Amino acid sequence: MVSYSNAARWLSGIILSIFLVSGAQALTLEGIKVENELPILDAPLVLKGAGVRTKFFYHLYVCALYLPQDSVENEDIDILAYLSADKPLAMRIYVISDMITGDRFADAAHEGFVQATHGNTAPIQNEIETMVGAFRTTLQNHDIFDLAYDPARGVVIYRNSEEQAVVPGAEFKKAMFAIWLGDDPVQSRLKRDMLGDD
Repeated sequence: MVSYSNAARWLSGIILSIFLVSGAQALTLEGIKVENELPILDAPLVLKGAGVRTKFFYHLYVCALYLPQDSVENEDIDILAYLSADKPLAMRIYVISDMITGDRFADAAHEGFVQATHGNTAPIQNEIETMVGAFRTTLQNHDIFDLAYDPARGVVIYRNSEEQAVVPGAEFKKAMFAIWLGDDPVQSRLKRDMLGDD
């Protein structure tokens, strides 16, 4: 016969296991609940990791990376190869600072593209201007921006779930995501957090 105390411990263990499994990917950063899935493309993308963009000790935004389920489960994913592949991915940016304005974000994006392309922005300059234009006049604190690569359309930019612009081209997609995930990212700690690296 199973004693009451053993049964209670067994039941507690089952409940704890269920809690841990169901909450394994739950993540809150800077008071922001980061969603586990991003259902903005035909196939939902799953959270790989997220981090906080900081500069001079200021916390500017929370940035989360979403990939297909099989890529999320791949702990040894080669993110540089993935950026060059014609595969879906997305980032969600939660603005958490009044210091970020449309103009400042646009200027930072320009700098990021220069860094990500090692100074060779000319081939995608028109695409960069389209992307930057989606941020320059609309960005406010507490906005949520999604940058999603849809292989059928290109990079689709959403502000608070409303589509703002579509920027086609694999080279643009690679350069844009490389700002955060390339070999010379805007912040190494943020890249590691987005990839779920320790």
